[in-house]
Amino acid sequence: MRLVRYNGGRIGLVKGTDVFDVSAVVGAGEGDWPSVEMNRLIRNFTTLRPQLENLAATAMPIPLASVKLETPVPWPNKLMAYPVNYHDHATEMKSTGFANVQGYFLKASSSLCGAGDQVVLPKLVNREIHHECELAVVIGKECRNISVDNALDHVFGYACLMDMTIRGKEERVFRKSYDTFTPVGPWIVTADEVGDPTQLDMKLWINGELRQHANTRDLIVGIREMIALASTASTLYPGDLIATGTPAGVGPMVAGDIVTIEIEKVGRMSLPVVQGDIGSNFVFDRTVKESA
Repeated sequence: MRLVRYNGGRIGLVKGTDVFDVSAVVGAGEGDWPSVEMNRLIRNFTTLRPQLENLAATAMPIPLASVKLETPVPWPNKLMAYPVNYHDHATEMKSTGFANVQGYFLKASSSLCGAGDQVVLPKLVNREIHHECELAVVIGKECRNISVDNALDHVFGYACLMDMTIRGKEERVFRKSYDTFTPVGPWIVTADEVGDPTQLDMKLWINGELRQHANTRDLIVGIREMIALASTASTLYPGDLIATGTPAGVGPMVAGDIVTIEIEKVGRMSLPVVQGDIGSNFVFDRTVKESA
């Protein structure tokens, strides 16, 4: 099943090139705040699935191309990310801070955006902002201290994720938490449709030029291990997101670019990159002055 949020918080089930509105099943409505309807759907999915399927069978089809796709889970309890989780990326960044050494870090949930949004570059001088192609794991059940063997039992589904990053030496969370710096989408594909997540091909293009290409089999810390590791420190809740790390090929984006991600069995989305007029601050200003 492919589930989307669209047009101000509606929830839909995607079949082919159409969306079927199933908002009524979880009481989702336009303008709801905070928008946690998808979290409830994920938590109660086993019970709600027949209702979702029945409503979709009678709903009027809406062309997918006619709706604005939003980030599927705008209010996760946690947005977790694993750094340096492919050996080729470690080599290109000259980094030894592998995911199996440092564990996960957090990004601001306000950095989330969807397939229908734009990536807005902050107004910074002499800084590159890079794209990072990643698989998102969506947690489906509340859990703590789970085993590696049972980790996938706690997954609801998967999505495409891009982790945008200001290159520099400041705190990683600060450099990665600007608004629109975590596009997720275009939908969540439920785990049963993806099957084995350890053999997924993933690609990222800028303006049609292939920049990143890898497979999840090459992860340093595997998907099961990431979930289990995170659960040793934190209770995981339905709707929590785990960004699994990026392969080699990261590079700069500039205004006017189109960034596209595609993950096998999961989906594909393209976002335009635009220049914003805010985002400068004394931390980045000082760094520029000190390096001049």
